[in-house]
Amino acid sequence: MDIIAIVLSLFLLVTFAYRGFSVILFAPIFALFAASFSGLPILPGYTELFMAKAVTYIKSFFPVFLLGAVFGKVMEETGMARSIAMETIKLIGKDKAVFAVVFACMILCYGGISMFVCAFAVYPFAAALFREADIPKRLIPACFVAGVFTATMDCYPGSPQIQNIIPTSFFGTSTWSAPVLGLIGAVLYFGLAWGWISYRHKKLKAKGEGYGHHVLNEPEESREALPDWRLSSLPLLLV
Repeated sequence: MDIIAIVLSLFLLVTFAYRGFSVILFAPIFALFAASFSGLPILPGYTELFMAKAVTYIKSFFPVFLLGAVFGKVMEETGMARSIAMETIKLIGKDKAVFAVVFACMILCYGGISMFVCAFAVYPFAAALFREADIPKRLIPACFVAGVFTATMDCYPGSPQIQNIIPTSFFGTSTWSAPVLGLIGAVLYFGLAWGWISYRHKKLKAKGEGYGHHVLNEPEESREALPDWRLSSLPLLLV
């Protein structure tokens, strides 16, 4: 029953978050919902358990969140993230547009840029590339997920993303621990994601679906001069 309550609480929290409700408000509500199924008194469970654990979590990991957010914002505002993304996509070519977008996201994410900043940095080039190659636009989110939210987030050895950093404090390890298992997991992650996206691309192409005619969130051609990609790569290498 305890496990069912936890799973149900997470499901409700994700549902409410996607519907636009405040996570700050509903996280303690659903945590208390799970605690009540475990026989814990509600108010002491909130003050002595939930709040105590929340404060410990913030104390341990807020600096990582803060520095990661600042680093990502600096890379975004200076155009360095866009410069690296454009050079990567240009290097791989439009004939491999799907792989180019996935790979560009992987490079930025593995370099320490926030996962969400990666998506915003790559999207203008991904949309332009997909439009030119006549690939359905609705595959772009899948490419972002494959490049950012899978192997690069927590499988590749040394990944500076918080999902790879947080377990180190509990297991007494470093971000470079279990490199062999990490690489095996990364290959499985990438293979499954790449296989599924390729399968969907072929199915949609067989039905005659191309990029489509879109009027919302279509990126305009930017004439802004971007910094050199070699210079832009230095912060990633430093991280």
